Amino acid sequence: MEFSIKSGSPEKQRTACVVVGVFEPRRLTLAGDLIDRISNDYLSDIIRRGDMEGKLGSTLLLHNVPHTLCDRVLLVGLGKERDFKDQEFRKAVQSSIKTLNETGSMEAVMYLTELHVRRRDMDWKIEQTVLMAMESVYRFDRLKSKQEEVRRPLRKLTLSVSRRNELAAGEEAVRRSQAIAQGVNLAKDLGNLPANICTPAYLAEQAVGLGKTLNLKVEVLEQQDMEKLGMGALLSVAKGSRQPAKFIVLHYPGGDKKHKPVVLVGKGITFDAGGISLKPAADMDEMKYDMSGAASVLGTMKAVAQLQLPISVVGIIPACENLPDGAANKPGDVVTSMSGQTIEVLNTDAEGRLILCDALTYAERFEPEAVIDIATLTGACVIALGHHANGLFSNDDALARELLQAGEYAHDRAWQLPLWDDYQEQLKSNFADMANIGGRPAGSITAACFLSRFAKKYTWAHLDIAGTAWKSGKEKGATGRPVPLLTQFLVRRAQEIKQKAEG
Repeated sequence: MEFSIKSGSPEKQRTACVVVGVFEPRRLTLAGDLIDRISNDYLSDIIRRGDMEGKLGSTLLLHNVPHTLCDRVLLVGLGKERDFKDQEFRKAVQSSIKTLNETGSMEAVMYLTELHVRRRDMDWKIEQTVLMAMESVYRFDRLKSKQEEVRRPLRKLTLSVSRRNELAAGEEAVRRSQAIAQGVNLAKDLGNLPANICTPAYLAEQAVGLGKTLNLKVEVLEQQDMEKLGMGALLSVAKGSRQPAKFIVLHYPGGDKKHKPVVLVGKGITFDAGGISLKPAADMDEMKYDMSGAASVLGTMKAVAQLQLPISVVGIIPACENLPDGAANKPGDVVTSMSGQTIEVLNTDAEGRLILCDALTYAERFEPEAVIDIATLTGACVIALGHHANGLFSNDDALARELLQAGEYAHDRAWQLPLWDDYQEQLKSNFADMANIGGRPAGSITAACFLSRFAKKYTWAHLDIAGTAWKSGKEKGATGRPVPLLTQFLVRRAQEIKQKAEG
């Protein structure tokens, strides 16, 4: 979809549709009022008759509004003005884009971006609108013999700003938003691919291709390389599969040598049957999404490179399958991680932490400013937080606050859970340094505690995205989260670096 920024009066727009808002009860916004005046009270007469009350998310499409240059005017309900905040803004935008897509308006000028949203700036309004518009037109139908045809979909969206001196900043916000949206779409595409296509080797190929396109340095370590490094935990998971494991490292050298890199580590289990601790058959097809952490790393690296952020970022993806086989891990096996710590495998379905722990140890060589791992790690996180919030754990409160704030701004929110030493007791083993599970109580916390044992040499955070990485049911598919959160976090870090350099 094409986006542009404009500053101009709504009644003078020569376009397929102009989008304006109506507050409840029955009050036009400034843009709507301007159209109403030139049309001899055409809009207010319709509102007065009760065709549009202003209920949040409601829409009314009008054709041939007198004395206007546009083909249509779309009225969008905004709810009560005193309650109009970020959630209400997003719902109004989503409703308007859905209606535009369904009614054949191939282009539109939207005036909702001029509205005042409490504690949100123009950049935020533009970013959210672009992301929601890109979400609305996203389709994954490449594997169907016949692609679904969408009648006259929305192809061009012009976003209005109040003043001409906001045009340049608005265009920059569009550029940033499109980069994030393309990163989200890459993460979605990878997540939606079936496991017979999206194998560890396929993920490695995609990383190499990304590197060639965006000038990233990419390394792919093979099994022999991992054996030399002593990645016994990761390789123990891969033993049950015919697909060879891959260890993918991407380098974006955007910063100078004075600044250490931020390292992103993404869990890349391209299919998780649970190993010998086999999962139930129902919904096992959704375990193709168990590489969503890896997909989010690739999506974020794409966004960062396109934005040419002045910050160094390293992406690490340990990738393999977790399947039952004669060579697979067995409950009770003891494996040795790259760190030298030994792990008793009490449940082979707790495999994500086994591949991540070696990746976290590998990250030490970059002397990182911070390390963030992203993983569809525990069903317990879904029980705790549902499908709205990413679970957040960290050994550094300042880093946790940064991620929480970035998620709040990007509407890709996280919620911090405790990482107290009290929970470490649940990981005790009689036969190894630790067990890979800590029992049913606080399952997402003990999983994070496990990872924390391999992240003691740097500032670290863990995002459990088991509840947010994909949707089930009618809207089944990958969400691309937490690419918006991660990109916003890196954008803010890059801005700080730039400000310090200029200051």
